[in-house]
Amino acid sequence: MKKLFALVMVLVMTLACFAACGGNTGTDLENIQKKGKIVIGITEYAPMDYKDANGNWTGFDAEFAQLFAKELGVTCEFYVITDWTKKFIELDTKQIDAVWNGMTITEEALLSASVSDPYIVNAQVVVMKSDKLASYPDAASMKNLSFAVENGSAGQKAAENVIGATNIVPVQDQAAALMEVAAGTSDACVIDITMANATTGEGTSYADLGYSVSLTSEEYGVAFRKDSDLTEKLNAFMDKLLADGTLQKLAEKYEQTLVD
Repeated sequence: MKKLFALVMVLVMTLACFAACGGNTGTDLENIQKKGKIVIGITEYAPMDYKDANGNWTGFDAEFAQLFAKELGVTCEFYVITDWTKKFIELDTKQIDAVWNGMTITEEALLSASVSDPYIVNAQVVVMKSDKLASYPDAASMKNLSFAVENGSAGQKAAENVIGATNIVPVQDQAAALMEVAAGTSDACVIDITMANATTGEGTSYADLGYSVSLTSEEYGVAFRKDSDLTEKLNAFMDKLLADGTLQKLAEKYEQTLVD
Protein backbone atom coordinates (compact mmCIF):
# COMPACT_ATOMS: atom_id res chain seq x y z
CA MET A 1 0.00 0.00 0.00
CA LYS A 2 2.82 2.37 0.91
CA LYS A 3 4.58 1.61 -2.39
CA LEU A 4 1.36 2.29 -4.32
CA PHE A 5 0.91 5.59 -2.48
CA ALA A 6 4.50 6.58 -3.22
CA LEU A 7 4.05 5.81 -6.92
CA VAL A 8 0.85 7.88 -7.03
CA MET A 9 2.63 10.81 -5.37
CA VAL A 10 5.51 10.65 -7.86
CA LEU A 11 3.01 10.68 -10.72
CA VAL A 12 1.13 13.65 -9.23
CA MET A 13 4.35 15.61 -8.72
CA THR A 14 5.52 14.83 -12.26
CA LEU A 15 2.23 16.03 -13.74
CA ALA A 16 2.30 19.15 -11.54
CA CYS A 17 5.83 19.93 -12.69
CA PHE A 18 4.81 19.43 -16.32
CA ALA A 19 1.86 21.78 -15.88
CA ALA A 20 3.94 24.39 -14.06
CA CYS A 21 6.59 24.31 -16.75
CA GLY A 22 3.97 24.59 -19.43
CA GLY A 23 5.39 21.59 -21.20
CA ASN A 24 8.35 23.65 -22.38
CA THR A 25 10.09 21.19 -24.68
CA GLY A 26 11.13 23.69 -27.32
CA THR A 27 14.37 25.63 -27.61
CA ASP A 28 15.12 28.63 -25.39
CA LEU A 29 14.31 30.95 -28.28
CA GLU A 30 10.96 29.26 -28.93
CA ASN A 31 10.08 29.30 -25.23
CA ILE A 32 10.86 32.97 -24.61
CA GLN A 33 8.97 33.95 -27.74
CA LYS A 34 6.05 31.87 -26.50
CA LYS A 35 6.02 33.61 -23.11
CA GLY A 36 6.76 36.99 -24.72
CA LYS A 37 9.74 37.97 -22.58
CA ILE A 38 13.36 37.23 -21.81
CA VAL A 39 14.33 37.34 -18.13
CA ILE A 40 17.76 38.89 -17.58
CA GLY A 41 19.65 38.11 -14.36
CA ILE A 42 21.58 41.11 -13.00
CA THR A 43 23.00 42.82 -9.96
CA GLU A 44 22.49 46.55 -9.62
CA TYR A 45 25.55 48.66 -10.36
CA ALA A 46 26.51 51.53 -12.60
CA PRO A 47 27.35 51.76 -15.43
CA MET A 48 26.08 48.31 -16.48
CA ASP A 49 22.66 47.84 -14.82
CA TYR A 50 21.14 50.48 -12.56
CA LYS A 51 17.94 52.47 -12.11
CA ASP A 52 17.49 56.02 -13.39
CA ALA A 53 15.66 58.84 -11.61
CA ASN A 54 12.33 57.40 -12.77
CA GLY A 55 13.08 53.92 -11.44
CA ASN A 56 13.69 52.39 -14.87
CA TRP A 57 16.61 50.07 -15.57
CA THR A 58 19.38 51.65 -17.60
CA GLY A 59 23.09 51.19 -18.25
CA PHE A 60 25.23 49.62 -20.96
CA ASP A 61 24.12 46.04 -20.36
CA ALA A 62 20.51 47.04 -19.70
CA GLU A 63 20.26 48.87 -23.04
CA PHE A 64 22.13 46.10 -24.85
CA ALA A 65 19.75 43.48 -23.44
CA GLN A 66 16.71 45.59 -24.36
CA LEU A 67 17.96 45.86 -27.94
CA PHE A 68 18.37 42.09 -28.09
CA ALA A 69 14.88 41.54 -26.69
CA LYS A 70 13.45 43.85 -29.36
CA GLU A 71 15.34 41.89 -32.04
CA LEU A 72 13.68 38.69 -30.75
CA GLY A 73 10.25 40.32 -30.63
CA VAL A 74 9.86 40.03 -26.85
CA THR A 75 10.03 42.30 -23.82
CA CYS A 76 12.95 42.44 -21.42
CA GLU A 77 12.42 41.70 -17.73
CA PHE A 78 15.23 42.28 -15.20
CA TYR A 79 15.66 39.96 -12.24
CA VAL A 80 18.06 40.92 -9.45
CA ILE A 81 20.30 38.02 -8.41
CA THR A 82 20.71 38.44 -4.65
CA ASP A 83 23.46 35.83 -4.35
CA TRP A 84 25.98 36.02 -7.21
CA THR A 85 27.37 32.58 -6.31
CA LYS A 86 24.01 31.07 -7.35
CA LYS A 87 23.76 32.79 -10.75
CA PHE A 88 24.23 29.58 -12.75
CA ILE A 89 21.74 27.73 -10.54
CA GLU A 90 19.20 30.49 -11.28
CA LEU A 91 19.99 29.96 -14.95
CA ASP A 92 19.73 26.16 -14.93
CA THR A 93 16.44 26.18 -13.01
CA LYS A 94 15.04 28.69 -15.54
CA GLN A 95 14.44 31.43 -13.01
CA ILE A 96 16.31 33.55 -15.55
CA ASP A 97 17.16 33.17 -19.24
CA ALA A 98 20.55 34.90 -19.17
CA VAL A 99 23.21 36.26 -16.84
CA TRP A 100 23.87 39.68 -18.36
CA ASN A 101 25.56 41.97 -15.91
CA GLY A 102 29.19 42.75 -16.56
CA MET A 103 29.90 39.03 -16.17
CA THR A 104 33.59 38.23 -16.39
CA ILE A 105 34.30 35.27 -18.65
CA THR A 106 35.90 32.79 -16.26
CA GLU A 107 36.65 29.09 -16.39
CA GLU A 108 33.65 28.53 -14.11
CA ALA A 109 31.38 30.42 -16.51
CA LEU A 110 32.61 28.44 -19.50
CA LEU A 111 32.06 25.16 -17.65
CA SER A 112 28.65 26.12 -16.26
CA ALA A 113 27.01 27.87 -19.19
CA SER A 114 27.06 28.71 -22.86
CA VAL A 115 28.89 32.05 -23.02
CA SER A 116 28.64 34.65 -25.76
CA ASP A 117 31.55 36.23 -27.59
CA PRO A 118 33.32 38.82 -25.39
CA TYR A 119 32.21 42.42 -25.85
CA ILE A 120 33.66 44.69 -23.11
CA VAL A 121 37.21 44.99 -21.74
CA ASN A 122 37.36 44.88 -17.95
CA ALA A 123 39.87 44.61 -15.09
CA GLN A 124 39.73 44.00 -11.36
CA VAL A 125 41.05 47.02 -9.46
CA VAL A 126 41.74 47.79 -5.81
CA VAL A 127 39.72 50.71 -4.44
CA MET A 128 40.64 52.46 -1.20
CA LYS A 129 40.72 55.93 0.33
CA SER A 130 42.55 58.21 -2.11
CA ASP A 131 45.01 59.42 0.52
CA LYS A 132 46.16 55.80 1.05
CA LEU A 133 46.91 54.94 -2.59
CA ALA A 134 50.57 56.03 -2.51
CA SER A 135 51.24 53.71 0.44
CA TYR A 136 50.11 50.64 -1.52
CA PRO A 137 51.70 50.75 -4.99
CA ASP A 138 51.33 47.04 -5.85
CA ALA A 139 49.57 43.81 -4.90
CA ALA A 140 52.44 42.61 -2.69
CA SER A 141 52.08 45.63 -0.42
CA MET A 142 48.36 44.98 0.16
CA LYS A 143 48.24 41.42 1.49
CA ASN A 144 47.64 42.46 5.11
CA LEU A 145 44.74 44.79 4.30
CA SER A 146 41.11 43.85 4.86
CA PHE A 147 39.16 43.52 1.61
CA ALA A 148 35.44 43.70 0.93
CA VAL A 149 34.50 41.67 -2.17
CA GLU A 150 31.34 40.57 -3.90
CA ASN A 151 30.82 36.96 -2.87
CA GLY A 152 31.63 34.57 -5.71
CA SER A 153 32.99 37.31 -7.97
CA ALA A 154 36.12 37.67 -10.07
CA GLY A 155 37.12 40.36 -7.57
CA GLN A 156 37.08 37.84 -4.74
CA LYS A 157 39.29 35.46 -6.74
CA ALA A 158 41.74 38.30 -7.51
CA ALA A 159 41.97 39.24 -3.83
CA GLU A 160 42.67 35.63 -2.90
CA ASN A 161 44.93 34.59 -5.76
CA VAL A 162 46.74 37.75 -6.89
CA ILE A 163 47.07 39.63 -3.62
CA GLY A 164 47.03 36.60 -1.35
CA ALA A 165 44.83 38.49 1.09
CA THR A 166 43.80 36.63 4.23
CA ASN A 167 41.28 39.11 5.64
CA ILE A 168 38.44 38.96 3.10
CA VAL A 169 34.87 40.07 3.80
CA PRO A 170 32.38 38.65 1.27
CA VAL A 171 29.38 40.94 0.74
CA GLN A 172 26.25 40.80 -1.42
CA ASP A 173 27.47 42.89 -4.35
CA GLN A 174 30.05 45.41 -5.53
CA ALA A 175 27.99 48.35 -4.30
CA ALA A 176 28.10 46.90 -0.78
CA ALA A 177 31.87 46.41 -1.12
CA LEU A 178 32.30 50.11 -1.92
CA MET A 179 30.15 51.06 1.06
CA GLU A 180 32.40 48.99 3.34
CA VAL A 181 35.44 51.02 2.26
CA ALA A 182 33.60 54.34 2.46
CA ALA A 183 32.47 53.50 6.01
CA GLY A 184 35.98 52.44 7.03
CA THR A 185 34.94 48.90 7.98
CA SER A 186 37.26 47.50 5.28
CA ASP A 187 40.58 48.94 4.12
CA ALA A 188 39.90 48.27 0.46
CA CYS A 189 37.70 46.45 -2.01
CA VAL A 190 38.27 44.75 -5.35
CA ILE A 191 35.70 45.64 -8.01
CA ASP A 192 35.35 45.93 -11.77
CA ILE A 193 37.14 48.89 -13.33
CA THR A 194 33.90 49.67 -15.15
CA MET A 195 32.25 50.38 -11.80
CA ALA A 196 35.29 52.07 -10.27
CA ASN A 197 35.43 54.57 -13.12
CA ALA A 198 31.75 55.41 -12.72
CA THR A 199 31.55 55.68 -8.94
CA THR A 200 34.90 56.84 -7.50
CA GLY A 201 36.94 60.02 -7.72
CA GLU A 202 36.06 63.67 -8.15
CA GLY A 203 32.45 64.36 -9.08
CA THR A 204 31.19 60.88 -8.16
CA SER A 205 29.31 59.30 -5.27
CA TYR A 206 32.62 58.34 -3.61
CA ALA A 207 34.81 61.37 -4.26
CA ASP A 208 37.31 60.40 -1.56
CA LEU A 209 37.90 56.90 -2.98
CA GLY A 210 40.16 55.95 -5.86
CA TYR A 211 42.23 53.18 -7.43
CA SER A 212 45.70 52.82 -8.91
CA VAL A 213 46.41 49.09 -9.15
CA SER A 214 44.83 46.70 -11.67
CA LEU A 215 45.03 43.03 -10.69
CA THR A 216 43.67 41.32 -13.79
CA SER A 217 42.75 41.85 -17.42
CA GLU A 218 39.33 40.46 -18.32
CA GLU A 219 36.45 40.47 -20.77
CA TYR A 220 32.69 40.47 -20.28
CA GLY A 221 30.30 37.95 -21.81
CA VAL A 222 26.65 36.91 -21.51
CA ALA A 223 25.78 33.47 -20.11
CA PHE A 224 22.93 31.31 -21.37
CA ARG A 225 22.05 27.71 -20.54
CA LYS A 226 24.45 25.07 -21.83
CA ASP A 227 22.14 23.86 -24.61
CA SER A 228 20.68 27.29 -25.44
CA ASP A 229 20.26 28.50 -29.01
CA LEU A 230 20.27 32.11 -27.73
CA THR A 231 24.08 32.28 -27.61
CA GLU A 232 24.45 31.97 -31.37
CA LYS A 233 21.55 34.39 -31.83
CA LEU A 234 23.21 37.01 -29.61
CA ASN A 235 26.60 36.60 -31.28
CA ALA A 236 25.03 37.26 -34.69
CA PHE A 237 23.13 40.25 -33.31
CA MET A 238 26.31 41.59 -31.70
CA ASP A 239 28.11 41.40 -35.05
CA LYS A 240 25.27 43.39 -36.58
CA LEU A 241 25.48 46.11 -33.90
CA LEU A 242 29.27 46.30 -34.27
CA ALA A 243 28.97 46.66 -38.04
CA ASP A 244 26.42 49.47 -37.95
CA GLY A 245 28.11 51.35 -35.08
CA THR A 246 25.27 50.94 -32.57
CA LEU A 247 27.40 49.12 -30.00
CA GLN A 248 30.22 51.67 -30.31
CA LYS A 249 27.78 54.52 -29.64
CA LEU A 250 26.47 52.65 -26.60
CA ALA A 251 30.04 52.12 -25.37
CA GLU A 252 30.81 55.83 -25.77
CA LYS A 253 27.61 56.76 -23.92
CA TYR A 254 28.64 54.70 -20.88
CA GLU A 255 32.41 55.21 -21.31
CA GLN A 256 33.20 51.55 -21.98
CA THR A 257 35.88 49.92 -24.13
CA LEU A 258 34.74 47.32 -26.64
CA VAL A 259 36.76 44.16 -27.24
CA ASP A 260 38.75 44.49 -30.48
